[in-house]
Amino acid sequence: MNEKRSSVHGEWSSGLIFILAATGSAVGLGNLWRFPYLVGENGGSAFVILYLACILLVGLPIIIGEVTIGRKGRRSPINSLRLIAREEGLNQKWALVGWMGVIAGFLILSFYSVVGGWSLYYGYEALIGGFAGMTSDSAEGMFNGLVSSPSAVLGWHTLFMLIVFGIVASGVKKGLQRAVTLLMPLLFILLVGLVVYGVTTEGFGDAMTFLATPDFSALDGDTVLAALGQAFFTLSLGMGAIMVYGAYLPQENSIPVSTGWIVGMDTLTALLAGFAIFPIVFTVGLEPGEGPGLVFQTLPIVFGEITFGALLGVVFFALLSVAAITSGMSLLEPAVAYLSESFGGGRVKAAAIISALIWLLGAACGLSMNAWSGFHLLPGMTIFNTIEFISSNILLPLGGLFVALFVGWKMRTTTVAAELDTHNHHNLFLLWLWVTRIVAPAAVLFIFLNATGLLSVITGE
Repeated sequence: MNEKRSSVHGEWSSGLIFILAATGSAVGLGNLWRFPYLVGENGGSAFVILYLACILLVGLPIIIGEVTIGRKGRRSPINSLRLIAREEGLNQKWALVGWMGVIAGFLILSFYSVVGGWSLYYGYEALIGGFAGMTSDSAEGMFNGLVSSPSAVLGWHTLFMLIVFGIVASGVKKGLQRAVTLLMPLLFILLVGLVVYGVTTEGFGDAMTFLATPDFSALDGDTVLAALGQAFFTLSLGMGAIMVYGAYLPQENSIPVSTGWIVGMDTLTALLAGFAIFPIVFTVGLEPGEGPGLVFQTLPIVFGEITFGALLGVVFFALLSVAAITSGMSLLEPAVAYLSESFGGGRVKAAAIISALIWLLGAACGLSMNAWSGFHLLPGMTIFNTIEFISSNILLPLGGLFVALFVGWKMRTTTVAAELDTHNHHNLFLLWLWVTRIVAPAAVLFIFLNATGLLSVITGE
């Protein structure tokens, strides 16, 4: 059945806007924060090469599958899967895959908004000159002072959620489209500006040597799993975001071409982040594998010391904030789309209800770092850690796995081929189908087993 339907929420005005929106969803703190230190810890460009291979074998096949489901169904992830399953003569329980994505996005935004609030706070501190003369002790004191203060955590978390709510409540064209049209070019301008500055630093040569000289001896099983995990999570897979954005993609735009651009721009952003950060790291004599503390506890010290550091600090944390906001929009959209489709009442009301619920859960995540730090949902895990573990390590991999199985094995091949419009590229379609059916599910299963600790149980390590 090749019926072409329209989205009840509207459509992107062009394929370019979809690419910008989906890239904005994919580009987040993982690209600008996690990717550089993973490169630093895992052999420089050897990790980059491995990561790119994982992107092609895992990320690209599944993102094509998510967009295919979204555009075919033209609804929220839940209703798109329910509708397609009915048309394909499949069990309606496949809608549970959509539920997994929506719930995962809901849970992730609850703690992501707390970290997004940190980015806003550090941008404010950079703007008022708060990094001047900063030492390691004062940097640690700034971060600890933020996370240990219930009022500060809740205040910045609230501001972040208000920004995201305001954008999503305005609709696809007036809200999401206007935001990505402004924010995504701004993000790339800020990032390229940091790269240009990096070229002028003393550490640029060392950074390029590090990034261009692969150390394959640093690669091991853990590195492969880290590359697989980063390739999967960086593209916002399994959380309903790409699927719902795909529901707004105009029919005349090619899904393979559009997703190719998204993967390329997301990867370029991660690489540019390395080109921006590592020259600064080498200039001041830091270790490239500084780890997760690099952004909020190390770079403020650097910005307080180097030439134009105050300006660079503002630019860097503005960049982080923009990336967090564009990701936050995509995390909120699937639940808002489902609520407005299924219960009516208008988009603003749906966005207000979902945002309020996320704010409450996010408040609990923020308070679990201070006032509620002694309360554990799982043994040894705060509310923040528990929600992050369940969403990132269980819901996302399982969601991505079932998307691959649904598109690769359950939907009729003719249905998928018609949506992808592959009549001129039949061999490439067959290659994608084979990877989606076999390679991608196997890789995502490894990610799931590793993230949940089951892989070590199976292997006896």
